[in-house]
Amino acid sequence: MSIERLAASRNVWLATVRADGRPHVAPVWFVYIDERIWIGTGLSSVRVRNVRRNPAASAALEDGDAPVIAEGTVALHEVERPAPVVDAFRSKYSWDVTVAIDDDIGALVLLEFRPHRWLFGLSLPTVPPSD
Repeated sequence: MSIERLAASRNVWLATVRADGRPHVAPVWFVYIDERIWIGTGLSSVRVRNVRRNPAASAALEDGDAPVIAEGTVALHEVERPAPVVDAFRSKYSWDVTVAIDDDIGALVLLEFRPHRWLFGLSLPTVPPSD
């Protein structure tokens, strides 16, 4: 796995499970610290409601030509703001995740995605167009 890709990628697609079993997938800002994916989000978001009911989730980088996908669980941090995570968000996005209320998303919380399994793929072969 390329730690550099996780550090450099701007967004990760996070998939959580709705109450009726349907997936909810959305791109989110993230930082990768100590083998965890940290996500800042609003307390009233769909993803937080989903994680409260079912912590199972998947995350994938945007590059479909060289997939990096993780399966795992998510822990909700309503108050805790680990210093390395705060520093990483500030450095990567100029975003202060220590505020209680964010102007764009309201009450700010952190999600800690804990991967249990990583899935990787190589670039798919190019298929020539048919005539």
